[in-house]
Parts: sequence; C-alpha cells; structure tokens
Amino acid sequence: MTKTFDARQLWSLPRVGAPAVAGPDRLVVPVTTFDVDENQGTTRLWLVDGEGGSEPLTPEELNATKPIVSPDLRRLAFVAAKRGESDKQLYVVDISGGEPEAVTDLPLGCLGGRWLPAGSELIVLAYVLRDHLSTDATAAELERRKKAKFTVHETEFATYRYWDLWLTTGEVPHLFRLDLEDRQLSDLTPNAIRWWQWPNTDDPWDNFDISPDGRFVAFSADASDPPHRQLRHSIFELDLTTGEERELTPTAPSHASRPRYSPDGREILFGQQIQPGFYGDRVRLAISDRASGVHRILTEEFDRSCDMWTFDGQEEIIFLAEDHARTALYRLSPIQDGPIELARGGTLASPVVDANGTVFMLRHGFTQPPEVVRLDSEGALVPVTHFTDPHLTDVAWAEIEDHTIPGADGEPVQFYLVNPPGDSGRKPLVHLIHGGPHACFGDSWQWRWHGQIFAGFGYRLALVNFHGSTSFGEAFTSSIRGAWGDMPHRDIEAVTDHLIGLGLVDEARMAIAGGSYGGYLTAFLTTQTDRYAAAIVHAGVTNFGGTYASDVTAGRPQAYGAEIFEDRARVDRYSPSSHASGYQTPTLVIHGEKDYRVPHTQGLELYGVLKAKGVPARLLFYPGENHWILSPQASLHWYGEVERWLNLYLNVKP
Repeated sequence: MTKTFDARQLWSLPRVGAPAVAGPDRLVVPVTTFDVDENQGTTRLWLVDGEGGSEPLTPEELNATKPIVSPDLRRLAFVAAKRGESDKQLYVVDISGGEPEAVTDLPLGCLGGRWLPAGSELIVLAYVLRDHLSTDATAAELERRKKAKFTVHETEFATYRYWDLWLTTGEVPHLFRLDLEDRQLSDLTPNAIRWWQWPNTDDPWDNFDISPDGRFVAFSADASDPPHRQLRHSIFELDLTTGEERELTPTAPSHASRPRYSPDGREILFGQQIQPGFYGDRVRLAISDRASGVHRILTEEFDRSCDMWTFDGQEEIIFLAEDHARTALYRLSPIQDGPIELARGGTLASPVVDANGTVFMLRHGFTQPPEVVRLDSEGALVPVTHFTDPHLTDVAWAEIEDHTIPGADGEPVQFYLVNPPGDSGRKPLVHLIHGGPHACFGDSWQWRWHGQIFAGFGYRLALVNFHGSTSFGEAFTSSIRGAWGDMPHRDIEAVTDHLIGLGLVDEARMAIAGGSYGGYLTAFLTTQTDRYAAAIVHAGVTNFGGTYASDVTAGRPQAYGAEIFEDRARVDRYSPSSHASGYQTPTLVIHGEKDYRVPHTQGLELYGVLKAKGVPARLLFYPGENHWILSPQASLHWYGEVERWLNLYLNVKP
C-alpha cells in the first residue's frame, strides 16, 4: 500500500555523506541515522565497493565523521566522539579490521586531519584559544572558566558572532603535526590568530591541502584587519620545514577559498570572488603558479559559480556548478578554453576521483535522498550505494513539473510546481519561498522544508526561483541588489496569477511561507497584498535596521541600497516594519533563540506588531535551535505546527 511521504519517515532515513576514496573502486562513506526518542543522530563509516557492497568500519558507540584514507590504503583516520559526548578527537583504524584508537587528546577537540605522503604522520587541525595559544595554556584556561562564577562576552570586533557561535570565546585554528609512532604532537602555527571558516557552514577542514611532496600546506584564512567588519579570506602557504608562512593572494579583492595542489605540485587551484561584501558574487576558479606567483582566472567567461573543485589525478580539473536549478559536473583543462559538461541531473555534491580516474559523488533530487553514484564511460550516473532504498518502497511521490514564465519586467522566471500525489484537480496553493536570497530551489532533496511533505498535506506547491536566485547567471543573481522586495515580490505574484489562470489553484485558499530571506519576502508580501489566506515567517528579516544586530553586518549597501546611517529612507523602502500598516494576513511566526544570523528579536517584533494590530498570529520560539530547526523532535513538532496552521486557514482538513 502506497502512502504519502511524511516528517516521521524523513527522520527514519539514513543520511549518506561525502565519500572518501579508499582505493580503486572502493570508498569510505559516512552514514548518519537518527534516534527520535533520544533526539540525536549517530554517524558510522562504511567501506563500500563499486558495486554497492558495504560493511561498517566504525562501531555504533562512536559518532564518526571526516574520513581520510592513508596513502598506502591500509588505515583510516577520522574525527569521532563517543556516543552522548561532544569531545571530538582524531581516531585511526586499520581498514582490514580492528578497534579504532584515539590518537589525539586535544583540549578543544579535533576539526580534522590529512595524511602526509609517507603515511606515518598526519597534519591535524584543531582549535586553541587566542590568548592562550598552546594546548596546555588552552586546557588551563578552560579549567579556569569552568570554575568562574559568571560569564561575559567582551569584544571590540565588528564580527563577534557567527550563525550560532560566539566568537568572543577565542577559538582560533592551529595546524599540528602528529607522529603516529611516538604520538608526538607539534604545533606548526604556534602564533596563529587568524580565523578560518567556521564549522557551521564551510568546514575549515575542507580549506587546507598538503603538497604532493609533503613539505607545504596551503590553507584559506581571514586576512582582514581589526575590527573585522569586512572579512576577506585569502590563500596562505606554510613551509613545514622552515615554519615560514606567506600570503599568496594579498591583493585579491574578496574571498579566496579551498586551495588544492596540482598533482605535480607546481600550481595551487582555488576559488576566487571579486566583489567585496556581496556573498552572491560567483566563485571563479583561479590557479596560481607557485614558482612565479602569477595567478590566472580560468572561468571568467563561465557565467556560473564553481564549487567542489578537485584535480582528476592528472592535470585536468573537475568541478560542480548550479545551472538552471540543477547541478552539472564539468571538466576543465588549465590550457584549454572553457569547461566541458560531463553530467547533470538533480543535485550533485562532493566529487572524488579514484586511482583509475573514476569519478564518484553524491546525487540527490526531489524524490531521491543523497546516495553515492559513479560516472561511467558513457557519461551516465550509475548508483553505487542504496542505504535509503528499503525505506522508500511504498511512497507515493508528488509529481514535479518544471515551468518558466514571464516574471518581473517580463524576464523569464523558472519555478517548480509540486502536485499532490494522485490528484490533478484544483487545489490550495502554498508558495515555499527559498532563503538567501542568493540561493535557489534546485532539483534536490531537502532535510528541512521538504516539498514532498507539504504536498502530502494536500497542497499544490510553487517553488519559485525569483530574481536574485543563483544558477541563472551573474546578472540575474545581482538584479535585486538594493531592492530586496521589488522583483522577487513581482515574480511570486506573476506565478500566482499564472497558476490561477490555468485553473490549478483555488484563489480563495492560498498561502505563502519561507525561512530566512524567504521569511523576509513572506513578511513583505503580507504588507503589500491581502490575497493570501495565511503566512508562515520562519527566521525572517522583518526590520532592516534591526539586522545590525546580526552576526555579519558587512554587505548592507549591497542588500539594502545604503547603510542605515547614510540613507534611512532608501533602506526602509523594502523593510517590512516600515509598511506594518499593511499587516493583516494570519501569520505563524517561528524563530530559534540561537539564531545570530537573523536575531530572534526580528521574529518577536513581527509577532508583537501583529498582536498589537489584532491580526491572528501564533509564535513558535525554540530556545535550543538556531537559524534552522535541526533536532529530530523539534523538527517533528515544527512540521506538525506548520500543517495545523495551513489547515486552519486553507480549510483542507477538519
């Protein structure tokens, strides 16, 4: 018997992570499973062959991530914490069998490791405290803090929080050399105080690489000066023999990221953005000649943002890029013009290449959770892993349609239409509005805001890639700078009108819902129109002035058109709070207290104004959650409340 996909089934699925090469046609794959009753997940590492056969490498009592295989393919290093604990250390296990052994005991845990070519040592990335730069001093300071009778966050930095982290606690990453024979750990960057990426988004572990000869480490780190309002990540190289460090991209105007050495060690490949303060700027691939120091942009004529680049084992590069709301895999030669598309379909992630030149990666889509696939000689993507298949045998999936219509100013706007399973008649409409705004609704599997679950509630969904979305070219992405509420607002309305005109939706039963920027656009729309019967604003920006309490305040002129202290009227033009007289749509307001990107006061202010006006409103405030609802039980509660709110105002169920 088939059934619609629901939130509890979502949390029953194994979550397959990025593969690591363990030899020709052999991989190590992380797989996370969740215990809803315990409200936590555990990740195990599995050895997988090219035909999909698998066996666990780590025990259930270890939460193991970030696998990396030794050069001789005999040992596996990974980061793990014991079940129920948060202290993550580096472990090593023989791939042929045996018990994993912790090889570090760092006071702030381990962020990840990479093998040196000889296979007897690793480079380990770990935090120490800025004012206590040795591991011993860090351990002593942590012990002192445990005994302190009060806590205070002190700073004069402009950037002092990030997503859900306080940066005032002082963690800075250091590189250590670990000798596995005598377990000696030596600090390679004893005076380093630069920030790298933070683990909530781009993992710092993915932002360093070791040269083929084992003498150098290249890494990406912040090169901005205090007070660090405008961060600028640059590429650095550390000589492991002399300890000398040099900055390779000191004149780069914006972020340089994710360095990778070429197989011959002569060049370093990295990502480069050009426009300071504009995170939606496309990432170009650049390459630096280590002898001359000359940098070249390889993809300036390629009007898409590059991601997950690596060398194919020879001198050619493979990378991923979003294109028209899907992901494609490309190959690029540094000596030829332009990338060549190798494959596309759904969403691709985390490509790796084995010794035979076979490319493995994750693939997922609207009806397919992430699984590992390989690229065959004909350009087809062949499934390798099947961890989720047994859980999805009886699901009736919603039908997905891909549409493009004239949007704002008559320009093409693409959207996905998600139809309730087994029902082609006129239905209530729910717009799910994506965040960013410089992101997109792709053909992808979502662990949050899953379209199949909403369709299972009985709604027809519109997933609009409005102006400002990525994957449609640089001009399209940049078109909303300084006017957040203009073209996206008109795009949403154009899709609504189009669907009403087709007779697919019930005009009296329509809703809008979104998170982050999607929450913003939802709130703004409710100030401009009363055509929607209900709204859901999750972690939404509702007062532009209040976003100066956000973790990152650089880039406000790009987003709002000006700094608030320069041109308040221009900033307020598209701020929902400046149009609060228009609020009249029943609105479910949701926020996590640990959200530092969109401070929770934004949601509380919206809720307070709605209540003051007498507009029907309900508040969901999650003290333990951040910008996203991540824990199993909170997520299930979230889905239940969202369904009840929509049902109440769209009259789908009693």
